[in-house]
Amino acid sequence: MSLCAECFNNGDHTGHDFNMFRSQAGGACDCGDGNVMRESGFCSRHRLKTGENVPLVPRDLLLMSEMVLPRFIITIIQYLRDGYTEPESAADRDLQKVLQQLDLHISFLEELTKMGGAMRTVLTKILTNQQTFKELSMGQEENVYAKRSYEKYLSALKSSGLVSVEEKGAGAGATDTPAGEDQDGLQGVGQRKRVKLSSSTKDPSIMDTLKHKCFLEELLFWTIKYEFPQKMVTFLLNMLPDQDYKITFTKTFVQHYAFIMKTLMKSHESDTMSNRIVHISVQLFSNEELARHVTEECQLLDIMVTVLLYMMESCLIKSELQDEENNHHVVVNCGEALLKNNTYWPLVSDFINILSHQSVAKRFLEDQSLLRLWMSFVSFFQGMNLNKRELNEHVEFESQTYYAAFAAELEACAQPMWGLLTHCKVKETHEYTKTVVRYCLETLQMWFDTIGFVDEPALNQLTFHLPLHRYYAMFLSKGVKCQGLDLDSLLPDQEMLMKIMVHPLQIQASLSEIHSNMWVRNGLQIKGQAMTYVQSHFCNSMIDPDIYLLQVCASRLDPDYFISSVFERFKVVDLLTMASQHQNAVLDSEQERPMLEGALTFLVILSSLRVHLGMSDDEILRAEMVSQLCMNDRTHSSLLDLIPENPNPKSGVVPGSCSFEEMLSAVADFKAPVFEPGGSMQQGMYTPKGDAPYCLTFAVCSLKQSGVHTGNPWPPYKERTALHPCYKGLVRLLHCKTLHIVIFTLLYKIWMDHQNMSEHVLCMVLYLIELGLDNQVQDDKVEEVSFPCIEEHCHDSWFPGTSLLSNLHHVINFVRVRVPETAPEVERKRERERERETPASTSSESSTFGQVSQTLSGAQVFSLVAERRRKFQEIINRSNHEASQAVRPKSSSSRLLPPGSPPQLVTEILEIGESMLSLLVKLHQKLSGKQNSLSLSWLAEVDPAHHAHGDGLTAIERILAKAAARSRHSKRCLQEICGKVCPPIPPKKNSPGDKKSMDKEERRQRARERQQKLLAEFASRQKSFMETAMDVVLGHRCRSDTPKRLPTTDEEHIYPEDTCGAAHDVRLSLMQRYFKDSSCLQSVSIGWDGGVYVQTCGHTLHIDCHKSYMESLRNDQVLQGFSVDKGEFTCPLCRQFANSVLPCRPGRGMETGAWHAPSNKSMSTLVREVEDLQEQLGIFPAESNLSKEMESVIKDIKNTTQKKYMDYGKNPGSPDNDFLFMYSVARTNLELELVHRGGNLCSGGASAAAKRSCLNQLFHVLAMHMRLYSIDSAYNPWTRLTQNIVHQMNCKYNPLNYVPSLLIIFILTMPQPLRKEHFTCVVKVLYSLQYTQALAALSVRFSPEERLAWSNTGAAKKNTPNSDKSWESLLGHVISELTKAKDVYDTSSEETLVLSSSVWSPQSIEFSLQQFCLPFLRLSCLLQHHLYGDSLPGCLVEEEFSLLAGCLGLAGSAQSSAACLEWNISALDLISQWCSEVISLLVQDPQWAAPRLLHLPDNYNTIFQYYHRKSCTSCGKTPKDPALCLVCGAFVCLKGHCCKQQGVCECVLHSQHCGAATGIFLLINASVIIIIRGHRFCLWGSVYLDAHGEEDRDLRRGKPLYLCEERYRVLEQQWVSHTFDHINKRWGPHYNGL
Repeated sequence: MSLCAECFNNGDHTGHDFNMFRSQAGGACDCGDGNVMRESGFCSRHRLKTGENVPLVPRDLLLMSEMVLPRFIITIIQYLRDGYTEPESAADRDLQKVLQQLDLHISFLEELTKMGGAMRTVLTKILTNQQTFKELSMGQEENVYAKRSYEKYLSALKSSGLVSVEEKGAGAGATDTPAGEDQDGLQGVGQRKRVKLSSSTKDPSIMDTLKHKCFLEELLFWTIKYEFPQKMVTFLLNMLPDQDYKITFTKTFVQHYAFIMKTLMKSHESDTMSNRIVHISVQLFSNEELARHVTEECQLLDIMVTVLLYMMESCLIKSELQDEENNHHVVVNCGEALLKNNTYWPLVSDFINILSHQSVAKRFLEDQSLLRLWMSFVSFFQGMNLNKRELNEHVEFESQTYYAAFAAELEACAQPMWGLLTHCKVKETHEYTKTVVRYCLETLQMWFDTIGFVDEPALNQLTFHLPLHRYYAMFLSKGVKCQGLDLDSLLPDQEMLMKIMVHPLQIQASLSEIHSNMWVRNGLQIKGQAMTYVQSHFCNSMIDPDIYLLQVCASRLDPDYFISSVFERFKVVDLLTMASQHQNAVLDSEQERPMLEGALTFLVILSSLRVHLGMSDDEILRAEMVSQLCMNDRTHSSLLDLIPENPNPKSGVVPGSCSFEEMLSAVADFKAPVFEPGGSMQQGMYTPKGDAPYCLTFAVCSLKQSGVHTGNPWPPYKERTALHPCYKGLVRLLHCKTLHIVIFTLLYKIWMDHQNMSEHVLCMVLYLIELGLDNQVQDDKVEEVSFPCIEEHCHDSWFPGTSLLSNLHHVINFVRVRVPETAPEVERKRERERERETPASTSSESSTFGQVSQTLSGAQVFSLVAERRRKFQEIINRSNHEASQAVRPKSSSSRLLPPGSPPQLVTEILEIGESMLSLLVKLHQKLSGKQNSLSLSWLAEVDPAHHAHGDGLTAIERILAKAAARSRHSKRCLQEICGKVCPPIPPKKNSPGDKKSMDKEERRQRARERQQKLLAEFASRQKSFMETAMDVVLGHRCRSDTPKRLPTTDEEHIYPEDTCGAAHDVRLSLMQRYFKDSSCLQSVSIGWDGGVYVQTCGHTLHIDCHKSYMESLRNDQVLQGFSVDKGEFTCPLCRQFANSVLPCRPGRGMETGAWHAPSNKSMSTLVREVEDLQEQLGIFPAESNLSKEMESVIKDIKNTTQKKYMDYGKNPGSPDNDFLFMYSVARTNLELELVHRGGNLCSGGASAAAKRSCLNQLFHVLAMHMRLYSIDSAYNPWTRLTQNIVHQMNCKYNPLNYVPSLLIIFILTMPQPLRKEHFTCVVKVLYSLQYTQALAALSVRFSPEERLAWSNTGAAKKNTPNSDKSWESLLGHVISELTKAKDVYDTSSEETLVLSSSVWSPQSIEFSLQQFCLPFLRLSCLLQHHLYGDSLPGCLVEEEFSLLAGCLGLAGSAQSSAACLEWNISALDLISQWCSEVISLLVQDPQWAAPRLLHLPDNYNTIFQYYHRKSCTSCGKTPKDPALCLVCGAFVCLKGHCCKQQGVCECVLHSQHCGAATGIFLLINASVIIIIRGHRFCLWGSVYLDAHGEEDRDLRRGKPLYLCEERYRVLEQQWVSHTFDHINKRWGPHYNGL
């Protein structure tokens, strides 16, 4: 179904789970079509049925178009005919040329389709009218051009092998491929010869005939010929809302289906073409009504199956499975491009699509010839991609064909099967199931015949692909589970069952072989196959049906035969001997244990897995979910992905009554997305509920992680669901003598410590015993009757009956075994003979076992195999001796005597005298290490329920408890056994291995201690790596606290004029207009849009160490993410990114006392001292390591900065420029720290930013350099701040403007270290200036009347004492002085009028004065904190002013800001002087809010809809990868070559311009954010998450996404605090290509 964005957004989706896939190809919107969707799902417009009473269009209006359009379309067709050349002769791009010429024509048609219904009707009529086509396309006699073009068209048809030519016989498949193509094919495949089939089944007319009767048909023909050009596809699809057109077009499409397949196979761009085919077909075939109509009228099903068959026949090869010479079966060759590139998927996807409609599927299931065809199609995949085990050399080239094979089986076989199964769920359809099962069996029988299979699978061959078996299994399962069919009625005879069992069993054994490294010479790909086979996307269609089929076989075949087959397939028969040594002809000794574990695990799975044997869908879903969650917390999407697909691809709805979401909330809790301390972002996770039973079903999981379960405790086993009555026979597996002999042998071997036994083996053996005790066979006598053919043979000698309960306590005394001569048993016998102590073999006990030992010689070495053969023969043909001769395996003799094996086998008799129960008791003692671990009292109060979980001991206790509870005889035997005192087991000596491991542990401990010591030492030698970074954060501050909104409509805009950076640029250019350049540069400050920020990770190292570290980095080739040539490195301690080292001055803190001492000198004395200090000339320090380092730091700082951010003067490179740059660096760092502290100092103390700060060191480096610039003495701001200069009004000297800058200039140009008293003096003087500026700025905001009033109030107070500390008098003075100057108060702008609407009270005046002075006080305080180490106490926001004034030593009370003033000469004179330099005072209010990123909309769709089709501002095209700058909202092309300038792409350019090389971009089509920092970039993640807290990168899942505020805050925080480099680890170079 496809919807346009408008209808989708207007629909009601509450409570729905949906995935949006955004199609680029256009098409018709299905909203309003009742055949495709329910009416309740229509959008609001279609629900109202607005389109019903539309008046008809007047006929005259359309006349013109009816005349012109036919000729217009024939023009297009003639263009297409003319331009087409066969691809052999011309390069492909010629086709593109023709299409480019037609671009405008087709766009015009496309525009017409958008005009609405009336125009579409006209087009439909023209396109489907056969008469006009005839007249125009054939060309009349006189029109030569038209004739020629028609001939071209005919030849194109011919070359496509489409006009039915008489010579073509039935072998259509062979003849119509041009010879050239065949050659290509052969070279591509390499050594394997293709097989051609003569297909008599197919109707040649489907493949070869095409007759065009109207424009539409020919247009579609050319669309296919030209490989589906996007615009043509869109045009043809846009017409679909017209119902007549829809039907005609669908028929035309079906008519061309075979041709589409042929073109697709030849195409070089099959991927793109596939997508476009599916775009069309999905819109046609999703409509059930239409699909049924076409199926009935155009034989759609026949066409599809035939086309698929034909397609696969092009790449068949001879199968080599089983008997290579006599194998007549053919399979697809997975190495062919057709399979490797999934070229078949559009056709298969259409087939699956139409099978989802019940009416169509029923037709398919009723049509016998179709089913036959389909089965022959499936058999092409049976046994494909055959693996042969490499025994000698490692394979040279690992083929990756298995990807193709698994994909082909899943898509071409399994998915159509699931599609059919959905229609076989109710009793009424049971006939269909029977039919499919019948055809499956027929085809399987044919397959066994063609591969020449008798009874044994070929050695060392493995194919994972048995789709026929799986079809059979799944239809069996559905028939029994949903349709109540009787299993036996669907099963073949015993002989066929035995054959069917062989190959799936072979796969299970091979899985174990692969895990045991027996296939290691076949390379990694074989492991890949084993993993894919059980992987969640495939297991439902592969291992599950295989296990089910084996369960069915096991429940119907003789259990002894089945069990012995299993052990023989797993090659562990030789291992199952009581002897301590044995020879295994097929396995190395290290492979024996995993193979034995595999065989036992397989038996456990077989008897306990209930997926198809009685579990309901809900139980399956719950079990799958819990086992996934027990391994790991999971995100919602990965859970959906990992739960095996049941029939149809993921929809949140899983078959069964319970939805996915309900089940999930029942078994798991949601953990919201969080941030880890390192900054890595977590997604929303589901974690199992505490009370959810941790049911590790021993299912597929244990196959995947074979041998994981060692160590304590053992995995607990879940209660199994009851078996479906049909499969009761499965329980007999647990009650057969063969299995009991194996269990007995293994228990004995584990007790005797034979080699290759493991805890896992014991675990599985105990579990099998327990399963047997839990599932009793009802009545032994009935069993005997049902199998008349079993003649009790050698097994009687071991156990009397088949019931496990009675066999548990049966004692076995002597066993005869075959052992190699070197075995310890033989040695023991020789010793006994020497001592003439052979036991009397005629004692009553042993005589009863006399005949036992006779049969046992066979029973143990070879009994399993012999028994199996005998049973096999018996079942197949009891009388036919020749057959039995033929069946004897060639390998039987070699199995006993492997060639070249030195030791001969000898027969020995072992005395055993144990029963399974006694062995279990002894094992319990062995495991617990106690002699009498099970006392008699334990038996008395036994209760199986107590021992639910635990380790091996608990498992044994549980079994003994169950045995005792269920049989009195067992209980008695147990009491006897426990009564006897067993011999103590010698404790194990410490082996040399243990000693080694102890030494290792000790060494590790010592190493850890050493490391701790070193770290402590390092910590004591603190400071300092630094990273310099370009900064623009300050420049992006705005006046208002609310962030700007990202525009999502054409009406919204972002205006950058009100940012801090813009304001300062305006101010600088204004000043340069009026004043001398050098003084301008000293009175402003730069770095708002590109200052340098310096931060450190806080670690220090010697200068020499740093040099050698850099050297080693240079030589190290494996560098990640930073470039050493640019001086970048990572801190050797904490691995943080750094690009410079800041020297620490030695001897810090020695003279602290002197320069911190408080002084009681008068203000005027201090002012003079400061002036003297300023006049001392800077002397360049002697050349030393330290000075060199200081120089290199300055160089680093300058290198970091882009040129344009350094040259602000009129003559670039002048010392003034440098001077300005230096003190701006200091100011930038101070201001940024303020921003990081939240914009004020209320929090006090050290902040996170303070830890990274290295202002103290930075100041010393800058100060040393600043002292080299002499200050223009004519313009020394200090004298003008502290002395009354008589009318030297030289307007070329810039007035005193930005106060914090002056503070920094003064501090940096005085000799270091500076005494604190001088610092305080500077602050006091500057505070007076700042305060006067505040008064002036305030007075401008008054209305003229208020001004007058306040001026009078001030004048009255002038003569009172302390008038220079009262704001009224000062304000009055400022107003009167400024009134003298022209123009200051003249501007009666609206701004003033707006502001003056509020009346100013003394409180509001005091408040605004404080607010004006606060930024200066904050910076001074921070500076003092860094230079003198003064602490920063925290406070409330209201108290901040008074607290900071106190810290800075501005005497004053909390009440008034004026009280802090301290004048060294007459206040009023100074103010008059400053007022005459009026511009200095009219500073805008320096209040900037903290920098913010743009405000984003909550729903991602809002951004996507507006921006993904938006045109780029610079090139005018719609970008392929659009991106948005989150700082300023600019819309840019990512990687777009169209907007490149001098080889640099637009995103990188923008990051330099907007963020001084730091850019934060949101990629519209991927929903992720990328960060560009200088020459590197990294993917940051997404700030938009779905309802389950997950990202949807590249919008692949199509879920609705919502803004995650926490993530966005973190992004903003990292931007403001410059921590991108430290927190994000995955950086890579972008080479200017973004």
